[in-house]
Amino acid sequence: MTFNLISSSDRARKGEIDVERGKISTPAFAPTATQATVKGVSSDELYSLSAEIILVNAYHLYLRPGEDIIAKLGGIHSFMNWKRPILSDSGGYQIFSLAGLRKVTEEGVRFQSHIDGSYHLITPESSIKFQETLGTDIMMVLDECPSYPCTRDHASKAKERTTRWARRAKEATSFQGAVFGIVQGSMNRDLRIESAEELIEIGFDGYAVGGLSVGEPKELTYEVLSYITDFLPKTKPRYLMGFGPPEDILFAVEQGFDLFDCVMPTRHGRTGQAFTSSGLLNVRNAVYARSQEPIDPECKCQSCQEYSLGYIRHLIHRNEILGTRLLTLHNLHFYLRLMKLIREAIAEGRFAQFKKDFLARYCNEFIRLDTNFHELSEKSDTK
Repeated sequence: MTFNLISSSDRARKGEIDVERGKISTPAFAPTATQATVKGVSSDELYSLSAEIILVNAYHLYLRPGEDIIAKLGGIHSFMNWKRPILSDSGGYQIFSLAGLRKVTEEGVRFQSHIDGSYHLITPESSIKFQETLGTDIMMVLDECPSYPCTRDHASKAKERTTRWARRAKEATSFQGAVFGIVQGSMNRDLRIESAEELIEIGFDGYAVGGLSVGEPKELTYEVLSYITDFLPKTKPRYLMGFGPPEDILFAVEQGFDLFDCVMPTRHGRTGQAFTSSGLLNVRNAVYARSQEPIDPECKCQSCQEYSLGYIRHLIHRNEILGTRLLTLHNLHFYLRLMKLIREAIAEGRFAQFKKDFLARYCNEFIRLDTNFHELSEKSDTK
């Protein structure tokens, strides 16, 4: 894997990740195909939306359908008929969210399946080997993701174990794909910086920031994002894991992040919500029952060009599959087009203005949050 930095606008970066199966223009958004499918969407539809990379989850695929079946069917690309790059998440977040169903040791994580109660052990080595069996282009190391809130002692121990596991994962790889380390440390600045420095010493193809969006106030999330990229290599891609609201992506791009994933476009589509240039729209609302307008008058996706908001609302209320599909396709188009517009703004040196104009229409609340954060940062810098 190579990463080429093409242009920048302040800290925001436009680049290109080049792997064997194709190039990924960054900043990029990876639609989430947790169980080898972006729910309700075919590969051809993803191609037409210009998706350049998708994400699968090793934890879920390990449990079902399992390593043997995927290997017999030619690896994950053949299995799901996707010819472009795939990133595999190790599943660390899902495992650690099992709470009473898992036990963390230095060896790895022993856990009980949420499906049938069977017991399993995943180690840093076995996680990498399974992802190599999948044949993904970018693999994530197994990490320990602490919950929020957690004590400093817990955060420190999780950070240290994540580093030791990262070293073991790196030693176990056969270099069939790129491997990313994951920065941990909860909300502690010094632990986050130590984690980044330790991972850089080991040496990875890219660096991810995990352990965010786990229940902490957004102000704390923004605080971590505002400094951590200063301690990550400029020559490597930076991946912000599981981070998806449009306003948050804009903030993270402003801090120098390159890659994002989130279930929001598909999950919101299944629950009757649409992302639009004027904010999040609840299609279920009665006010849209007779609307002949599209979901978003400014959108050029097939859902907006061919179907009315009133019709889509009818489908959602009748629990028709077509309704959730149309909303999902629209939401994915919104996200992927947003990333394209972000890249264009960076290339033209106007990202700050683009971000300001987008938020002015999309969400006044996040204009307030973003403004307050920058004011606090400026005051802190002058002390």
